[in-house]
Amino acid sequence: MSPKVEVTRTYLELTSPDQLKGAKVDDPLLRFARVPVPTVPLAQRLYKEVGEPYHWEDRWEWSPRQWQELVGEFGYGLWILTWDGDLAGFVEMKNEPDGSVEISLFGLVRKYHGRGFGKHLLTHAVETAWGIGANRVWLHTCTLDDPKALPNYLARGFRDYRRETYTTSLKVEG
Repeated sequence: MSPKVEVTRTYLELTSPDQLKGAKVDDPLLRFARVPVPTVPLAQRLYKEVGEPYHWEDRWEWSPRQWQELVGEFGYGLWILTWDGDLAGFVEMKNEPDGSVEISLFGLVRKYHGRGFGKHLLTHAVETAWGIGANRVWLHTCTLDDPKALPNYLARGFRDYRRETYTTSLKVEG
């Protein structure tokens, strides 16, 4: 039986580029680049590799068609952070009809935690969102995410604008 847990989801936003408190790591081996043509296998790999420890499970219920619609959606973008050619993290962003940009997924591969790459990736993501014309940049996190996620968002200047609580079942391996 899967244990039930109460989760708090926090929505955060930046409403002006000058709110960003950028922080980058000075490492010539770090690269941040847009994936020109995202594919379903790549989106699934990133979702699994980065999200599995944090119970990113919703999309595994999707059909192949739903995955294809996601990566082919107008305004969808995928950026990858690499260190010396190795996948370190990624960010998925969506241009919304209201002119905002949602950072819909964001995270690092576990072996790259603790190096400051999260603040580096978030800074690049936000700069990219403003660069493509966002009138607001927003995201959400929850208590299932890494404990450093919310402090990183707040340290980069994001402001909490809504919270909600829900109950979910966690899949237990075994």
